[in-house]
Amino acid sequence: MNKKIRILVVDDNQSFCKGMRALLEIQPDMEVAGEGHNGHIVMGLVEELHPDVILLDAQMPGMTGVEVTRIVKNHSPQVKVILMTMFADYRPMGIEAGADAFLTKGIPPEHILSLIRGIAHP
Repeated sequence: MNKKIRILVVDDNQSFCKGMRALLEIQPDMEVAGEGHNGHIVMGLVEELHPDVILLDAQMPGMTGVEVTRIVKNHSPQVKVILMTMFADYRPMGIEAGADAFLTKGIPPEHILSLIRGIAHP
């Protein structure tokens, strides 16, 4: 059996995190490595949990997902970052920061799963 894709979910909306966890945990090829609710703790979680993919909210208080993406990609470039938001205007900033993919919240779950699999196993 192939190694499961380890995913770190980071969003200040805890209900969103719970829903994402529920979706990911029923996938046979994925596991939730952990959750975070603000950008300031992401690097500590990356070093502790060794995720393959981070699902990262672009708009969080204190430190945006765009800022976090830049830090993660500078320190752990092998970690794939998917920036998530309700607002498509974060896309250029996210790409410039090094995000591997971008999704708009509210897309169908099968698209999220496909995107995760696509960047985890290019």
